[in-house]
Amino acid sequence: MANKIPRQKMPQQDPAKRIHNFNEVPLGYDEKTAILEATRCLQCKRPTCVEGCPVNINIPAFIKALKEGNPLEAFTVIKQTNSLPAVCGRVCPQEDQCEKMCILAKKGESVAIGNLERYVADYEREKQHYVFKRNETVKGKRVAIIGSGPAGLTAAGDLARMGYSVTVFEALHKAGGVLVYGIPEFRLPKDIVQYEVDALKAIGVTIELSRVIGTAETVNDLLSTGFDAVFVATGAGLPLFLDIPGENLQGVYSANEYLTRSNLMRAYRFPEYDTPIVKGERVAVVGGGNVAMDSARTALRLGSKQVYIIYRRSRQEMPARIEEVERAEEEGIIFKLLTNPVRFIGDEKGRVKAVECIQMELGEPDASGRRSPIPVKGSEFIIDIDVAIIAIGNGPNPLIPKTTSGMDTTKRGNIIADPETMKTSKRGVFAGGDIVTGAATVIQAMGAGKKAAKAIDEYLSTGVW
Repeated sequence: MANKIPRQKMPQQDPAKRIHNFNEVPLGYDEKTAILEATRCLQCKRPTCVEGCPVNINIPAFIKALKEGNPLEAFTVIKQTNSLPAVCGRVCPQEDQCEKMCILAKKGESVAIGNLERYVADYEREKQHYVFKRNETVKGKRVAIIGSGPAGLTAAGDLARMGYSVTVFEALHKAGGVLVYGIPEFRLPKDIVQYEVDALKAIGVTIELSRVIGTAETVNDLLSTGFDAVFVATGAGLPLFLDIPGENLQGVYSANEYLTRSNLMRAYRFPEYDTPIVKGERVAVVGGGNVAMDSARTALRLGSKQVYIIYRRSRQEMPARIEEVERAEEEGIIFKLLTNPVRFIGDEKGRVKAVECIQMELGEPDASGRRSPIPVKGSEFIIDIDVAIIAIGNGPNPLIPKTTSGMDTTKRGNIIADPETMKTSKRGVFAGGDIVTGAATVIQAMGAGKKAAKAIDEYLSTGVW
């Protein structure tokens, strides 16, 4: 019986070795393990796992093809609805989505859907290339996509497959958005992101790099120079801060800047890439999400001796993926839970040298459903540090909302868009991903990109807004 086979563990680099390199931590299944894991799938008549997938991959069909020894056919099934399978297989929180809905999860462990998706995508990339073809039916309409993160790339792929002429405008010198500047190499190798981007180019997507829309060129300019629709997918790139004394001291970074310097600007490959980054002997990372884990684990690999995660709630409330927290613990990250910084302390040269914290206790649940942290009077204490990284979230990139007339936003600056069609208040302009929802997951942004592509097709086909 398939459900008698235990879930197959993913082999990974030894913690003692991996803290000294930026190579990927999980090593991937081999063929035998992948097929064995695939045999655990019950091939349900009503596959609830598909309902849990924001891009509606036909999960039973791809697993069946893999089990029967046809990984390229499995890849073809995934690619019908997912433009970035090698990315999703690595960074999606499957445990909260498809795998959570797996029937096997009710009495035991779900099928390792994410690991199998990764295996299939890696097989295609490494062993047997799929032939990407352009849609020969050209629709004669042009769509501009602003931002080449997961939402933008997904919409671009779907629209290109429908036959539209698609141009993606990316402000940075590399396509991928958060996939290249935010997620470290040890979690998502950059050559994999580039491969997914190249696959989109192969089906006809044009990507314009180092093109900032919202300054010299605006959304209105795009609409008046031949584009029939615009999809805004500029993400949540505005770092949030604690607003406590000493936050402007040297050595205090936003996670955004810290990770961008390391990932996109390759500081981790010094001296080959001479990007300045303060390495620090003792580093404090404030926050409990995936970005905090990424920052802490990056600091360790850059040579820090002690790295702290300071989080104001308990481990149970941490928004980071369980496996990312576990890997951080395996690597020796020190968790200071129920702890909140109250000020950073500097030396005579204006450099951070310590952080004063206060102990917290949990009260009643707040609007997010998590219990509110309350300071414990008189429990202040000091941790000596020489680098601090603030990883408490990001706000929406303000550039497009500020320079686009007739487009409604929330008080926080997020673009208001219909959750099903991604339409904004401005005719011909759609928006999706973190710029609408606030910082969320890669796969949720991809789901928004899919919805937007479908709605853009409907709008351009009918002219009805």
